[in-house]
Parts: sequence; structure tokens; C-alpha cells
Amino acid sequence: MKKLITIVVVSIMITFCIGCAPEKTDATSVVTPPAITPLLGSWIIDLDGDVMLNPQTSGLKYENGYLYSLSDASADISQVLRLHQISMKDSQIVNKFGPSVFSERVKRSCFFDYLANKPDYEGLAPIAGEDGAWIFVTEDASRSEQLSETCQQQYAKTGSTVYPTLLVRLQVNDEKLEVTHVRPVQFPPAAGVGDFPNDGIEGLTFTKDNRLLLGLERDINKQPRVFEISVGDSFWQESGFAQVRDSELLLPSFENGNHPINAMDVFYPTSSSQGYLLAVARNDNELWIIDLAKKKPTKRIKLAFSAPSVMTQNTTETTCKATHVMNNASIEGVTVVNDYVWMVNDPWKMNYHKNIVCPEDKYRYLKMAPLLFKIKIDNSWFD
Repeated sequence: MKKLITIVVVSIMITFCIGCAPEKTDATSVVTPPAITPLLGSWIIDLDGDVMLNPQTSGLKYENGYLYSLSDASADISQVLRLHQISMKDSQIVNKFGPSVFSERVKRSCFFDYLANKPDYEGLAPIAGEDGAWIFVTEDASRSEQLSETCQQQYAKTGSTVYPTLLVRLQVNDEKLEVTHVRPVQFPPAAGVGDFPNDGIEGLTFTKDNRLLLGLERDINKQPRVFEISVGDSFWQESGFAQVRDSELLLPSFENGNHPINAMDVFYPTSSSQGYLLAVARNDNELWIIDLAKKKPTKRIKLAFSAPSVMTQNTTETTCKATHVMNNASIEGVTVVNDYVWMVNDPWKMNYHKNIVCPEDKYRYLKMAPLLFKIKIDNSWFD
């Protein structure tokens, strides 16, 4: 196994710029440093000692000393239906829970066939107070077998896509990953979410008062959105729609382009703080600092990413350095651990090859191998 290169965390000097882009400035404060020092990533190493094979890493969360991620429906079949446990010390996969088994309750539901094949899991969050319990969220079911006529009638009013977004409860028991419950999501019709199967919910996290926040990539007006729902003791005992509501957070507003929310987590600077939602905008290489108290405008922290190169005795290319700046990272997972924000990228198949600088790097990028990154939390983000 090649020796892993430790993640280097670099302080980023930032200055504020109001109105630097064609966005509405009443809800956003743009952070644009004149020069961004890229965060150096660490290749995630799989159980076989090699980099991961096309896991399409979606979501990242911390629990009990480890990072956890999952794979979406476009991943290699060996990665689908599994929960990946990752060491923060060396970016090594230490366990893979799954493939999934299913409770009788889920087998009787309208959604069993979809969940048993290649569900498009896009986000995850541990359930506080329930050891080994997780909640996953699905996105795109357009390429899957559709619901029966009876189920379509029962779950027709999604407020979004024809096949509903699903909140899925999973339980880790030893090596087993059991899908125990499932709830379809209903969006308010007035929210204007629209029918965009591949631009749905990707961000998922809990607040300390047990509200589940759901980050939507885009609505009918191409704006990112955050919805919420309270998850109480009886939540999983119901089988009807889980009715989410608009969080009404002060999100950036854009006049053009695509600026999706792809991952998010919460952070509380002090015990009395109402907290901040830290959201990743993949297309913009930005970390958004969103005030859960709905008083301060969102701050947007500009990011850049680099990766360790494969250096051998035969490396003679003048362009080959120990590290290289990535053309396209595509961050799709974020989690807060103590004073750091950890991130994982989801290799974008149509763009990942653009990162190849040295011939020796080609192997990793063609395998769609992801990396971990981290950045130290800056108190000025919350001023």
C-alpha cells in the first residue's frame, strides 16, 4: 500500500465583497479572497489497499470516531447499498456495512422494489440517541421501475417528482445494514419545487432540536432551497407522506446559472447559539455559512482543491509536481468534527478526467476515486 499523504490544512485569508456577482445582495455576503490556497486532499483507500473504484460518494457524516459515506445509484455495483466507514487518521476504509436487508414492514411498502435494487441515495445523517441508526434520502428514481397503479394513486401528490423522494431509516447491527422504515416526502405545492428527478434533495442533517433539514439542489426557478421537518418518536410509525415545510432561511438568490446545495451539516459556535448550517455548493466551489436564526445574511467562502500526485522514479514530466490543483473536485459531502469541516468529493464522470496532469495520475481519476479534504473553522465566518 502506498504511504498516504497527510492532509494539509491551510488557513485562508479572506476579504468580503458585496455584490460581486449578479445575485441579490439582500440575502448573501460573498467572501472572495484575492488568492485561494487549495486544500490538499487525501485519497480514500479501500479495503483492498487501492483507491476506491467509482463509489460516487454522496454525503459525509461523523459518528463515534469515524466518518461515514454512501454511494448513489450510478456507482460501481460493488459500492451500492453499502455504508462506508472511514478512518480520519489515514483516509482508510475500515468497514463496509451491507448490502442491505429489509424489515417486513419495508417489504410490504410501495417502495421495496426500488430500495432493494439501486436506490439513488444522496445524503445521510445519524439519528441522535439511537445507536447505529441512520436516515438516508433518495433522489432520482426516473430510471427505476415505477410504482404500481395503486401506489401511484396513494402517493401522487408529492409536490415534486412523480416518484417521491424517500426518507429511509437504516439500522447497523454488527455487519448487517437493515432498512427498517421508509417515508415518502411531500413538498408544499406553493413552494414551487418542480419535477426535476436529478436535481432533488442532496443535503441532509439534524439540528440539536431534532429538526431534519433537507437541502434541495434547485426549484422551478433554479434556486437552491432548504426544507425541514420535525422527527419525533412516532415519525417512523406512520406510512403516509412526511410533509416538509420551507425553512425560510436567508439563502443566496441567483439570476442565472446552476448553484445547487449538494451537502450540509450544522455547527454551533457556542452553547447558546441557534447554530449555522454549513452547506456546500459544488458548482461554485463554495462553503455557505447560513444563520439558522435567520438574522445574518449568508456568507460564501470560496474554496479550491488539490490532490497528491503519484510520483515514481520514472516521473520525468516537467509538469508533474508532488501535488496538483484539481480542475473539478465536485464536493458532495460535508461534516463538522470538532473545529474542522471535513469534505468528500463525488467524482463527476464527465469532468473528472480534466484533473489529469501527470500520466501516473490517470489511473486514479479514471477509477473515479474520491478524496477527503478538511478546513479549520474560522470564527470570522460567524461574525
